[in-house]
Amino acid sequence: MRNWVWFVMLAAAATGVWQLSANPADGGRARPSDGEPTMHTVRPPRIAQGLDFAGSTLPVERVGVRERMERELLVGTFRHSSTLLTLKRSGRWFPVIEPILVDSGIPLDFKYLSVIESGLSHAVSPSDARGFWQFMEPAAKEFGLRVDRDVDERYHVEKATRAACAYLNEAHERYGDWILAAASYNMGMSGLSRRMEEQAGTSYWDLVLNDETARYVYRLYATKQVMEDPEAHGFQLNAEDWYSPLQTRDTVVVDAIDDLVSFAASQGVSYNAFKTLNPWLRSTRLPIAEDQYYVLSFPLR
Repeated sequence: MRNWVWFVMLAAAATGVWQLSANPADGGRARPSDGEPTMHTVRPPRIAQGLDFAGSTLPVERVGVRERMERELLVGTFRHSSTLLTLKRSGRWFPVIEPILVDSGIPLDFKYLSVIESGLSHAVSPSDARGFWQFMEPAAKEFGLRVDRDVDERYHVEKATRAACAYLNEAHERYGDWILAAASYNMGMSGLSRRMEEQAGTSYWDLVLNDETARYVYRLYATKQVMEDPEAHGFQLNAEDWYSPLQTRDTVVVDAIDDLVSFAASQGVSYNAFKTLNPWLRSTRLPIAEDQYYVLSFPLR
């Protein structure tokens, strides 16, 4: 019971409805900003008027849409540590992802797809999907990423983002709709097309899908709403709280490297820093074919 009470107290504090007293004499009671005791109140977030994703407005008038959207907004608002970490990481990674989306002709809102896939981290799923964009190995290779014991470019943010853009462009060409393209990223084009045919559906909102894909697009809308206006959802970050883009110096290598530990030392950096900046290097060596080259990143001196 105590754990549940503590969760409610944290949730309410995050919404700004009340603040915990730091005075032991208050017995841990909640107090508003004027110092007077008040009820422990939690207010649900509201769906933003005209909320859209990639140009498609959320159809709140359709049966069940409002309830499903509110569920995802509640999750995004009250999962405090996860949402805060993602907000902080976005300061570092959105400046990397956004130009690639623009260059590839993908709506900028799709940066939030990497958020719901991985939380902007090099995550590994139970099904062994990896990286910011959660590619399975066969799909990664299909879209041009190298995956082997030495190199796994699913962990290369720029290259994996380009691969995700290639997928999304292919899906958009197939469906003519960015929302269906987003849904297919979760369940695959063949699976989505099969459901559309079986159910005579022409849009995402027409379909009955598995629970994960049924929530997927709503999570995109909710993530966009929370991340574009974090303060309205109880998240207050100062300028120094956001992670800054990494400042690196890059080196092009065309010859194989047999010992990355020694190579990092020859560049005057620790192996830890080297692997942190190049997480796509999965062993202690880098084989390079005659027609290949790689760009390695190092900390600025």
